[in-house]
Amino acid sequence: MASIFTKIVNGEIPCYKIAEDVNYFAFLDIHPMAKGHVLVIPKQETDYIFDLSPELLGGLMQFAQRVAAAIQKTISCKRVGIAVLGLEVPHAHIHLVPMNTEADIDFRKQKLSFSEEEMQTLAETIRNHFA
Repeated sequence: MASIFTKIVNGEIPCYKIAEDVNYFAFLDIHPMAKGHVLVIPKQETDYIFDLSPELLGGLMQFAQRVAAAIQKTISCKRVGIAVLGLEVPHAHIHLVPMNTEADIDFRKQKLSFSEEEMQTLAETIRNHFA
């Protein structure tokens, strides 16, 4: 059975897409820890990130680096933090979270909520900075 992320890639579930290429896909987290929190995934459905081939894992990190640069051009922050947990969805993924302190990337804190219009505008702005 396809993961929720595979369904997003296939267009079966809507998302706020940031970027996509042949192997990777990035979209806004709908339950963000910070404004601009993005998920980056390989299109290949693999549960555990370290089960990806070295080439695919390296490409995922390079793609995430480009997404992080676009986030940093959009959101005022000291850094874009990266986290790999992988327990909540059985599909390898990277969290990119704009942060000014380490507390900004604490997964135990209450998630934020933004209107659909805010999410669409944010996704478009980050997408426009993606190179």
